[in-house]
Amino acid sequence: MAEDNNAAQSTNNEAQQPAFSIEKIYVKDASLEIPNAPQIFTDRTQPEVGIELSNRAQVLEEGVFEVAIKVTVTSKIEDKTVFLVEVEQAGIFQIRNVPAENLDMIVGITCPNILFPYAREAVSDLVVRGGFMPVLLNPINFEALYAQQKQHDAQQANAAAH
Repeated sequence: MAEDNNAAQSTNNEAQQPAFSIEKIYVKDASLEIPNAPQIFTDRTQPEVGIELSNRAQVLEEGVFEVAIKVTVTSKIEDKTVFLVEVEQAGIFQIRNVPAENLDMIVGITCPNILFPYAREAVSDLVVRGGFMPVLLNPINFEALYAQQKQHDAQQANAAAH
């Protein structure tokens, strides 16, 4: 009888252990626009490249989250768009038995860190398929972005309170 009790207790302890797993990684949306083709290919001027990044998360069911990062790369020569690439890279993550204060960090830092290399590859692939030299995105410090967002949220809440 004691063995049965220990087995039940062991199973119960395992059920309470923090758990993190990647269920699925996928490209949710991808687009490439070359509005000034084919003339833009004859312009030898070095274009300027701008990069925007955002991320979001939503609860799909208890302990299951979809996290997505959206990368927008815009290349311009003066006021002419060379190309515009948008990639939304997403993943479904199972996160269970994690304290609420840690959950936010996992969804805001760990998951985007996992997704970013996939987004970087998708952006580079689309740009090359468009006939351009690859765009190699530098690594992103999602921890710093997370801290910035928290500070921004706190400032807005403080401003709203006054």
